[in-house]
Amino acid sequence: MANIQIRKYQDEDAESVKEIFTLGMSEHVPSSFVHLLKQPLTQMVLMCVFCALMTSSKSFLLPVLAVTFLLAGARQLVVHMFKKYIETSLRKDLDKITETYIQQKDSCFWVAESDGRVVGTVACLPNQDVPECLELKRMSVRHSHRGMGIAKALCQTVADFTRERGYAAVVLYTSVVQTDAQKLYERMGYQRIREFVVPELVAKLTNFTLYEYRLELQQQK
Repeated sequence: MANIQIRKYQDEDAESVKEIFTLGMSEHVPSSFVHLLKQPLTQMVLMCVFCALMTSSKSFLLPVLAVTFLLAGARQLVVHMFKKYIETSLRKDLDKITETYIQQKDSCFWVAESDGRVVGTVACLPNQDVPECLELKRMSVRHSHRGMGIAKALCQTVADFTRERGYAAVVLYTSVVQTDAQKLYERMGYQRIREFVVPELVAKLTNFTLYEYRLELQQQK
């Protein structure tokens, strides 16, 4: 991790942080589209449309065009879901990081800086559902700086902060399509303790699952 510094967020980091988050989330659109195509409901709809049009029109071109149109629409649906999530996240906390994290008790936001450029982010705050835990949030590293141990160092920063504040564990949530993140957390000692489908209707229809992970700090040396 040569030339990498992890420090607390400053107001001048705002645009870089939002850029890293937006780019990082947008990277999951292709894998989310593939996840959607693997769902039985999606496959059934595509097959029914194809067979129905093939039977009624006696043409091969029409059902192919219809399925192509449906696939394009499905991809746009995935893009819309991620755009909506990004907009919600910006409005909820990333447009007011100092207020949400820096000024609140037992909360913090860090950036990883390389040669004066912000290349990674992570944050934590008290988990509303599990009072004895802090929740790791907004973990993201620029694609150009991955594989350098930055994400691991950011995870460790949160664990150290949580331990110093006297909390028992760190919890976090990640999605079914974020496989690299899952591998990282599991290497860091996190245990998957729960999985659930996002409550929104579109997420239910696409079986978009979230995983809850927990790191027990008393087991760390």
